[in-house]
Amino acid sequence: MITYISLLRGINVSGKNSIKMDALKKAFEEAGFYNYNVTTYIQSGNIIFNSNETNSKSLEQLIFNIILNKFGFNVPVTILTIDELEQSLNKNPFSNNSDEKFIHFTFLNDLPTILYEKKINHKKALNEEIKIINKTIYLYCPDGYGKTKLTNNYLEKVFKIYATTRNFKTINQLLVIAKNINKNP
Repeated sequence: MITYISLLRGINVSGKNSIKMDALKKAFEEAGFYNYNVTTYIQSGNIIFNSNETNSKSLEQLIFNIILNKFGFNVPVTILTIDELEQSLNKNPFSNNSDEKFIHFTFLNDLPTILYEKKINHKKALNEEIKIINKTIYLYCPDGYGKTKLTNNYLEKVFKIYATTRNFKTINQLLVIAKNINKNP
């Protein structure tokens, strides 16, 4: 059994695509995940669960269809394993010299084919930092994520890949929950 972390893009943000987490959990269970430790974390579309499925792209499509059919929302889904989430945290280039509350992780659904460094560097504020490692974009936004121009929407347009962003605290908490579920499958 594999423990997965499912990150939904754009759930309960600015009053759009509103889904209660208990309703989302119930939808998962009705779709066959009822014996798989389905757990949600905060109201922004974070679901941790176990599955025998080894193909994360198949799970992304399945969860996409569950949300579309049950709630009517076209919501991109990014699936990570515990190892992938932990690697993203371990590779965080800002962990030693930055205030954690200003660090954000943007997870891409696929590897970017082209890095648009000039375009991105032109958009970022002078005190912001950005680093792309594999399918994770690390952002350091000392003025707050709400003020950056390196938003999820902007990065999706640049890379032409679905993405979803979480802050450092959320990523750490998701990892703790996933490891606890993994201990008790």
